[in-house]
Amino acid sequence: QVQLVESGGGTVQAGGSMKLSCVASGYTFSVYGMGWFRQAPGKEREEVATIDYNGARPSYAASVQGRFTISRDNAKNTVDLQMNNLKPEDTAVYYCNTRNRQGDDYWGQGTQVTVSA
Repeated sequence: QVQLVESGGGTVQAGGSMKLSCVASGYTFSVYGMGWFRQAPGKEREEVATIDYNGARPSYAASVQGRFTISRDNAKNTVDLQMNNLKPEDTAVYYCNTRNRQGDDYWGQGTQVTVSA
């Protein structure tokens, strides 16, 4: 069964950096795209960054463009999110995601990121 496990969250001051990692198991990781989403209190879950199955064509939400970088290692079944110049509005629970060909979404348990002003 598909399992996604995030790590790397915590608290950081504004302007700081943090790296999130997600380890995937239970499916053929290298043939599916991956994504990072986040959900702040009282807000809808939103897409932050996505990456194709082979690491090509990363895409970013406008709010994180130029500050966040998504990458993947198909040999290790991992997808990372490097976050630089963090802002208080980046505070949220961050989730790792993949979607199969049937359109079913799979999510990790989430990791809290808190950016203090």
